[in-house]
Amino acid sequence: MKLSKEVKTGILAICAILLFIFGYSYLQGTNLLEKNRTFFVKYDNVEGLAKSAPVTISGLVVGKVTNIDFEDKKGGLVVEFTVENDFDFSNKSLVRIYSSGLIGGKSLGVFPDYSGEAVKNGDTLPGEIEAGMLDAVTSRLKPLEAKVNTTLTSLDSLLHSFNEVLNPRTQANLEETLATLNTTTKYFRSISKNMDELLDGNKEKLSATMTNLDVTTKNFAKLSDSLAQISPGEMIREMEEMTKKLNAIVTSIDNGEGSVGKLLKDEKMYDNLEGASKQLEELLEDMKLHPKRYVHFSLFGKRDKGYEEPEDPNK
Repeated sequence: MKLSKEVKTGILAICAILLFIFGYSYLQGTNLLEKNRTFFVKYDNVEGLAKSAPVTISGLVVGKVTNIDFEDKKGGLVVEFTVENDFDFSNKSLVRIYSSGLIGGKSLGVFPDYSGEAVKNGDTLPGEIEAGMLDAVTSRLKPLEAKVNTTLTSLDSLLHSFNEVLNPRTQANLEETLATLNTTTKYFRSISKNMDELLDGNKEKLSATMTNLDVTTKNFAKLSDSLAQISPGEMIREMEEMTKKLNAIVTSIDNGEGSVGKLLKDEKMYDNLEGASKQLEELLEDMKLHPKRYVHFSLFGKRDKGYEEPEDPNK
């Protein structure tokens, strides 16, 4: 069966048209040979989401946004997107508009949920908009902005009060205080210089003093070791024995035993000692008055004429 030129031309034209449509769709990201599922999601604001924006599930690109149009005259928007993957999820899955990067545009992310019924082609899914980085930063900066404003207000009040306090009289007092402080600083510097000179001039003495202190400390340490080696029990026993002996001596003296006891207790011995002491005193007095009775001295060897009792002046 031969085909006429007209039929061949028509078939060729149809193939060309189909090829053009397929190529155009492929360039737009739509593969006519694949079976895609189409879903819808409603938003009040798409935050700059554009057609052909990628659709992801857990970060994997599974489709794209095919259309964005107004739902009604009130300004509501309907986003149409396709999912090429056969991944199943429920009709309660959330579709979120999020920012794919700091500079990149917006993307559509599907967050699967498995608590509801399985999703069907053409279902409308719930949607939300994720706050962008700038929105998050702005929301965090709002409390900080309020604090900064409060701080600036307080600082302004403080500066105003400070200006009121710093009147000419206060400024003069401050200058006088600073001058006094400067003088005091110079005085302390002079004292410090004198102390340095004093220390420099007495380094040897200070070194000797420190050496003596070191020796004294070592001696105290030896004394402490010696005291630590003394047995308190033995010392107490020796003190008790010494106390007993001392008590015995005191008792013996009190009973008139021994020389000391007799001297203290024997009245006759006391009287004899007192008489002897009186006689010795009279003897010394007589030696002072009549030394010739007891001592004879001759320079030329004259004979001793003997003792001549002096005349009593009262006769």
